[in-house]
Amino acid sequence: MATNILVADQDTHFFGDVCKNFDYAAQFTKHDAGLLDQIKSCNSVYRFRFPIRRGNGFEVIDAWRVEHSHHQSPTKGGIRYSEMVNEDEVMALAALMTYKCAIVNVPFGGAKGGIKINPKNYTVSELENITRRYTVELIKKNFIGPSIDVPAPDYGSGEREMSWIADTYATMNPGQLDAMGAVTGKPIALHGIAGRREATGRGVAIAIRECVSVGEDMQKLGLLPGLAGKRVIVQGLGNVGYYSAKFLAEFGAIIVGLCEFEGAIYNEDGLDIEAVFQHRKATGSILGYAGALREFTNTMEGLEQPCDILVPAALENQITEYNIRNIQAKIIAEGANGPTTPEAEAIFYANGGLIIPDMYANAGGVTVSYFEWLKNLSHVAFGRMNRRFEENSNLNLVNMVEGITGTSLTPMQRSTIIKGASELELVNSGLEDTMIRSYHEIREIYKSNPKIETLRNAAMVGAINKIAVSYQNLGVWP
Repeated sequence: MATNILVADQDTHFFGDVCKNFDYAAQFTKHDAGLLDQIKSCNSVYRFRFPIRRGNGFEVIDAWRVEHSHHQSPTKGGIRYSEMVNEDEVMALAALMTYKCAIVNVPFGGAKGGIKINPKNYTVSELENITRRYTVELIKKNFIGPSIDVPAPDYGSGEREMSWIADTYATMNPGQLDAMGAVTGKPIALHGIAGRREATGRGVAIAIRECVSVGEDMQKLGLLPGLAGKRVIVQGLGNVGYYSAKFLAEFGAIIVGLCEFEGAIYNEDGLDIEAVFQHRKATGSILGYAGALREFTNTMEGLEQPCDILVPAALENQITEYNIRNIQAKIIAEGANGPTTPEAEAIFYANGGLIIPDMYANAGGVTVSYFEWLKNLSHVAFGRMNRRFEENSNLNLVNMVEGITGTSLTPMQRSTIIKGASELELVNSGLEDTMIRSYHEIREIYKSNPKIETLRNAAMVGAINKIAVSYQNLGVWP
């Protein structure tokens, strides 16, 4: 039985797993071996240590920043705050960012950062010192900037840390007009963008909705098309898991199980996500929630309960060859990065399952980060320039139609038709379009070649081809 901890297996070579997926997909492309090696390799790996004052003494912090690919600039990727983070993990996540951006047609190279701490063990003041010092170290080596490398939140970090990074970068680069574009995932008040906080979870939900809408594919899985009534288990009630569950429920799915560090809960009739979230906020645990019919102190048992769709949205290596045969879901949608090992994936597909791969499923975050970066460079919020113009144009059109037909709309109907799009609506529209288009690009590759065994392989094939074109167009200099 799997252990009751949500941790990455440090004996698993995460970057090696990513490279295995790359090598397998590369055989379905026609690119030069040297070019493929360039795409696969991490271009820049910066490992550093710095001290902070703690109490009456010092503590030395280990940290990393990896820029995987420079086929597009800037590079882009989050900063993970975790005592389990290591160089192999950061390299793997940076590589996944490269492929993820290519899959959803976001013009960034991949990058990732890591700070080896448990944020819960530090005061807010200490976390601020660590974050600002980390930023200064990146500045010293030219590893951050709106046209160089743009960090974002990841596991253990959020809007607060991104604010500290933005302020530190702006302070160290006085007069730089685009300084706020050096980091994304900032709060709205500090030039962030509406919809960024929930973007990854919303993207996961849209990806699942699009996958289950294809009748041909669902028939093979023994499922009816559409999300309505689909039973879903979500692992992780952090930012990604919470919003994935929230939007899936809004789309008609039934959230039957939730798994967290302290345990898991299950109710085949459905769980109220907001109520569970508030219960955990009040008690510190999802256990003890009144609406749960079953509880598991071993959180991994929660993954093995009856459902149609499993959404692992915690950390990597949660679904392995040791527990995959106990998974009852027909579809695994990877909200986290690398939650399924290659061995487990092979077994799951052999048993007739389908996996929506992380490099596509959780790309909503970087997609909306791209929108935030564009907003920072343009220095104007989306919708600000044209919203009123759209409303006036729509009003004139409504008046004309009413005059011609002699029919008057109700005030509610008029307001709905006339209203111009807000920044949030534009962001959500762009995210939805990106996720829908990208899924069908991947599926087309998957269906076009019977030798391509998984959606992950198909996604990787598409990413390799796009990145290869970029490198070929850039050429080699000198």
